[in-house]
Amino acid sequence: MKINRISHLQDHGVYQSFTWPRVLPDFAQYNLIYGWNGTGKTTLSRLFRDLEFRRPPKLGGEVKLCIDSNDCRGQEFSGISKSSLQVRVFNKDFIQENVFPLEKRDIPPILVLGAGSVEKQKEVENLKEQLVKAERESESAKNIEKNAKGKLDSFCRDCARNIKVALRVGSQSQYNNYDKSNFKSDAMNIIRTGGKTRCQLTDVEREDLLSQHRETLKPKVDKVVYNFPNFSGIIENLSELLTATVVSEVIEVLKVDTQLADWTRQGLVLHRDRNLELCQFCEQPLPRDRIATLERHFSDQYEKFMQRIVQEINKLNGMSQKAVNIILPDKARLYSNLTSEYETQEANLKSALRSAQDFIDIAIQKLENKKNKAFEQVSFNLQAPEVSADIVEGLNRVIERHNQDCNSFESQVKEARERLAKDMIAEYSEDFARYNKEEQDTITDKKKKSQEVNRLSTEIERLETEIVEYRRPAEELNKDLQSYLGHNELCLEIKNTGYAMTRDGVPAQYLSEGEITAIALLYFLKSLEDKEFEQEKGVIVLDDPVSSLDANALFLAFGFIRGRTDNACQLFILTHNFSLFQQVRNWFHHMRGQNRRDENQHPARFYMLDSVLESNGKNSTIRRLDPLLEEYDSEYHYLFARVYNVSNEGSSSSLEQNYVLPNMARRMLEAFLAFRVPEIMGNLRQQLNRIQFDETKKLRIYRFLHTYSHSAAVGEPEHDLSVLNEGPSVLKDLMDMMKSEDRKHFLAMEELVTRSREQGITE
Repeated sequence: MKINRISHLQDHGVYQSFTWPRVLPDFAQYNLIYGWNGTGKTTLSRLFRDLEFRRPPKLGGEVKLCIDSNDCRGQEFSGISKSSLQVRVFNKDFIQENVFPLEKRDIPPILVLGAGSVEKQKEVENLKEQLVKAERESESAKNIEKNAKGKLDSFCRDCARNIKVALRVGSQSQYNNYDKSNFKSDAMNIIRTGGKTRCQLTDVEREDLLSQHRETLKPKVDKVVYNFPNFSGIIENLSELLTATVVSEVIEVLKVDTQLADWTRQGLVLHRDRNLELCQFCEQPLPRDRIATLERHFSDQYEKFMQRIVQEINKLNGMSQKAVNIILPDKARLYSNLTSEYETQEANLKSALRSAQDFIDIAIQKLENKKNKAFEQVSFNLQAPEVSADIVEGLNRVIERHNQDCNSFESQVKEARERLAKDMIAEYSEDFARYNKEEQDTITDKKKKSQEVNRLSTEIERLETEIVEYRRPAEELNKDLQSYLGHNELCLEIKNTGYAMTRDGVPAQYLSEGEITAIALLYFLKSLEDKEFEQEKGVIVLDDPVSSLDANALFLAFGFIRGRTDNACQLFILTHNFSLFQQVRNWFHHMRGQNRRDENQHPARFYMLDSVLESNGKNSTIRRLDPLLEEYDSEYHYLFARVYNVSNEGSSSSLEQNYVLPNMARRMLEAFLAFRVPEIMGNLRQQLNRIQFDETKKLRIYRFLHTYSHSAAVGEPEHDLSVLNEGPSVLKDLMDMMKSEDRKHFLAMEELVTRSREQGITE
């Protein structure tokens, strides 16, 4: 099986939206992918590594590879047979996971080679004795843990049963099926949050909640409608009537004798209304002026005053009747948790009603007395009863709570049961914590004993493996390392169960990145000899395998790589190192069949990575290798063409769409100045000072390149990308400066770029 192409990448690292172009040829047996740092090489190598381990891509997003002409999604990697598609990937992840984990400098043993050791055999026998003892202790720890678990389960089961029995009601209680797992979870939560004190109830609260728990839904109760009399108004009216007197021609005897006066008044009304001539008591004619005399005594003012008194008495009787007729709801109609408060409010209201009734009775009595003393003022001392203004409202508030509880009966009862359950759980929590700690302690001890067994077993297995194959790896690796680096300064030596690195015979304190990469690559290439990997059927991926090596070591390393991977079924080399790029390119160019007219028959293909900055971030793409890079032996030609084209596009060019151009321009200028000002290396500003050109433009060029480029890597811009809009004009100044400094060279390069563009070589 072979990998044909990367069909699609969506939101996968720097590949926000990539689809393999139709015009881009599929991967061949040998594939060279060139790209600067930050353009997505590591992302691709990690994708291949995900395929190697048959796992979904760690970077996520949507991934689709075409393998043997069939598209395979990233989530489907696990379904690909390892025997039909073998993949080995060398990249930074491989280095950290296999050779130098966490920056350690000791190299782990290579298990494919080695020789036996008597000392290690003795160590194995000692460890086996320890293992027997550890296994006995581990088995004992398992039994102790099982016993502790049984105690905890029994306790939780009993507590859960008690809670279920206490709170089970018909089919409505959430605790009807309460079990030990529910109790354990709830108890752990109370202990974890420290809520024991908060969950515990007082006796009063507990009884109140128990009443709610046992309640059934009751109907709503109407509120009491009653307004107490205006006592101040009554006193004011009473004061006016009792202190008032009637002015008339008074008959002294009638004034003194109220009973006689009342009897005489009634007789006068009968005689006057019936026009009687005789006295109905003695049947004698009435004296001539007697009726007139009596009428002057009982005048109109007197009659009206009596009517006012009667009206006030009737009104007070009405108030009294209202107080008598008021009906208060039976407390049994309310939920029991409200009974106590309702009784208090009911007693207060009844007491107030009695006070009002007493007040009204006294007022009526005083008015009755006044009827007989219309011609004199009556002494008066009456205090209004102390009745709270909202005493009726106090009772209605209790009724309102009952009605609200009717509306939220289910939730109220559920909450009551939850609080009761928490109260019971809080009561059990200390015992639960003790049983739980005992179980956790036994689990920890069992785990510790089990880990010791595993550690001893692993150590025995490792030592037994090293006994079989131990010393030969160091010798072979040292030979490979000398060939790879071109010197024998570094050497691997056996140290305990691993290897120590020496430099010129003494321990190597620090390894360079190039040396780390070299040792890791040797380990990787050695792993290709495993019997589990058939190179003729396998896919090999190398991501920057010569990073940080000097020029001499690079050529030796390339030869080593070529010799160990030449027979691969499919080879991918990804690099940003132009020297390695040249070596691999030339290797591929000289392969048999590479010059055939039919591109599909070429054994090798060349690609490059481009990265552009879009509105939603950086987006990388795979395309054909630029012909200038493929045809010329200098990266300078390619850099010059890219910068030259942008500088001549003017304002229509958008550096935001290809933000690597400032870095390209810097590398091109550094290469140019290396020949023009060879006596000053590594200081771009001092080199520019030696060039005869407009000082303002030179400063502008330097500021632009210094701000928006790195000498070694392409990263994110440090400043507002909108400033890059001035890029084309700055690059135009750069071209003018190069032309001014070396006109002949510039015109030759310009002619080359123009000719290449006309022939369709450049983009």
